[in-house]
This record gives sequence, C-alpha cells and structure tokens, in this order.
Amino acid sequence: MNNQNRSFFFNVDWLTIILFLCLLTIGWLNINAAVYQDGPSLINFSSNSGKQLLFIIVAISTGIVILLLDSRFFFTFSPIFYGITMLLLMVVLLVGRNVGGNQAWIPIGSFRLQPSEFAKWATALLLARHLSVMNTKLSDLKTLIPTLAILGFPVLLIILQPDVGSALVFTSLIFVLYREGLSPYYLVAGLMMILLFIFTLLYTKFYVIIGLVILLAALIYLFRKNRKLIFVFISGFILSLLFVFSVDFVYRNILKPHQKIRIDLILGIVKDPRGAGYNVNQSKIAIGSGGLWGKGYLQGTQTKFNFVPEQSTDFIFCTVGEEWGFAGSFVVIALYLILLLRIIHLAERQRSSFSRVYGYAVACIIFCHFFVNIGMTIGLMPVIGIPLPFVSYGGSSLVSFTILLFILVKLDSNRMGIV
Repeated sequence: MNNQNRSFFFNVDWLTIILFLCLLTIGWLNINAAVYQDGPSLINFSSNSGKQLLFIIVAISTGIVILLLDSRFFFTFSPIFYGITMLLLMVVLLVGRNVGGNQAWIPIGSFRLQPSEFAKWATALLLARHLSVMNTKLSDLKTLIPTLAILGFPVLLIILQPDVGSALVFTSLIFVLYREGLSPYYLVAGLMMILLFIFTLLYTKFYVIIGLVILLAALIYLFRKNRKLIFVFISGFILSLLFVFSVDFVYRNILKPHQKIRIDLILGIVKDPRGAGYNVNQSKIAIGSGGLWGKGYLQGTQTKFNFVPEQSTDFIFCTVGEEWGFAGSFVVIALYLILLLRIIHLAERQRSSFSRVYGYAVACIIFCHFFVNIGMTIGLMPVIGIPLPFVSYGGSSLVSFTILLFILVKLDSNRMGIV
C-alpha cells in the first residue's frame, strides 16, 4: 500500500461509516419485520426487505465511488447537480406519478425516482459553494436574497407537488445560515411566526389581534424613550397582523382537507382515532405495547397484522418500539444523536468554508428527518410523510442520504486540501 492510499485509509472517518452501517442493518431487519409473513423474506427480492437489500448494495457501492472521487469534483460540479435536480423537480410536475396525493415520483420501469430526495444534497452543495465563493455577508440583504433564492426555488417546486414534508426539510437549511453569521433576529421572527400560526388556529383572529395590541402597548411603554425600537415594534405589529390574516386565508382556502385535518389533530382541535388519526393512534399503541424490552423480533402483533399503515416507510419506528421496546428505541435514537454530533464535529474541524457549510447542511437535513419522523410516530408532529434516514424503506431516499453523508466523509478525508 503506497503512502497516498494509506493516508486516504486513515483519513476516512470510520466512526461515521460504522454508524451508517449500523442504521442500515437496523432498517433492513425492521423492514423485514414489518412485512414478515411466516416465511423467509430477508433475501426474498419480491418483498420490501429483499428490495431494500438491493438498495443497500447500491447505496454502499455509491458511497465507495464517492470516496474514490476527487473532493474538488463536488465543488466544481455543484451548480450542475443543482440545475439537474431542479429540472427533474419541474419534470415531475408534468409526468410524475401521483402516490398518496403527492405527484413526487418519476416512473422508470418498475422503479420510482423521487427527485426531491436528490435535490437535498444538491442544494446543500450549491449553498456551500455560494457562501464560500462569494464570501457572503449575511447581514447584507444584497447577499442574503440570492442565498434564500437557492433555498426557496426547490421549496416552491416541491410545494407544487404538493409535498409539504420535503419542503419543510429544505427550510431547515436556514439554520446553516446562523452558523455563518445570519442575525438571530430572523430566528426570533421565525419563532414568532410559528406561535402566531398556532394561536391563530387555536383561537379566533379577534383574540390574537387583541393579544398583539396588548403586547405592542406594553413594549411601547417599556421602551418609550427609544424611538428606533418603537418604530421596529410598530413595524413588527403590522407584519404580524398581515401574517395572522394570511394564515387564516391559507388555512381556509388553500390547504386541502387532509392537510387541515392533520394540523387539527396535532393541535388537538379535533380527535379522530378511527379516521384521520388512525395511523398515529395505532402507531402509539404499537410503541406502547413494546414495554421496556419489546415483544421480540418478528413477534409484534400490531406489526404482523398490519394495523399500522405505511409501516415499512413513514412509520418504521413503531416496529422498533413494538419489537425492541424502550431499550431498542433508546439505542436507535442514541445512534442518530451520536451520528449528528459526529457530523457537527466533522463540520467544525474543516479548514474550508465550503466543507464546513456543507457539513452543517448535512446535520440539518438528517436532524429534520429524524426529529419529524419519530415525532410523527409518537403524535408530537403532524403526519407529513418523510422517511427515517437509512432505516425507512425506499431506494431514492436511501441512495440520496448515502450521497449526502459520504460527500461529507470525502470532504473531511481531504480537509487538509484546498476544498
């Protein structure tokens, strides 16, 4: 083994790869449990678990290819990757296959390609290139607007599908900008919008507006000697009023019935355990029935008798909870948290801003999927249909998550270089 190959071998972050392989194995075993019907299915290629094994082989092969490429390849071709995936997002609106109310898949023979999954790492790459090449000062609107455009364009195309879950994942990349110097006032404004959104749905507009008026009066009284702050408070009050009326309009006139009922369920406005809330209710029953140690592998009754829909994909975590119990669920969550902490560590030790920004983008995307997916299964988040990284069934999501992670591993292995 020559010095270059030896250096490459030792520079690769094997802890990240080991965590990746552990999650792949857990996903494969639990997909098998979700489809198990009293017969061997792990390598039965007509079942989801057998197909997932093929996807795993493709994903690992893709990861190896990425590690063999030059790190500068990703920096150089990031605009092309972004352009191709945006084109695919437009194509899917024309020829895409509608599944579950979302026109998000392009049929290719027996395989279905989901462009939004691949657009995540492509957007992360272009965002990293933009912030590093332009030496962007995010406090300047002239540089902030193009940055938001890079994030906003795929969000717009995905909302047209409409796939709210995937669009939410792209908006999580906003947090990358805070690491790169975006003012925390934007974060405060975002949190205020979330609170106003919730209060507007829980209460009538009248009570929300009264609350805003009282808050404005209190702030003006407390800071009455600071004219600049008073101007900011009044401007914020006007924008808040506009937002409240827009939320009410969108909720009543734009959102589809199934989207409104999901929001109503999570906010507790309605209860429908046998209708729209059936999935989440059965998921919580499955997870709760696992107890501390679980019922045992392939012994889950909720799993085996198909009480939980989409159990191989969006609700795969309830299989973990039922068959592996609290202990197994804790291990899976711990693996994700260790992986996320490791990704942040890799991002922080990069010498180039391109690699650092990309690393934080990877952390944001994986955390959003992890948090929302598990939140869905235990009733803390609305059901918006996004997979659990490396664990849920699906070729597009598995390969795209592998690309997302292994590009960071490759960039980290060459952190002493120019990229």
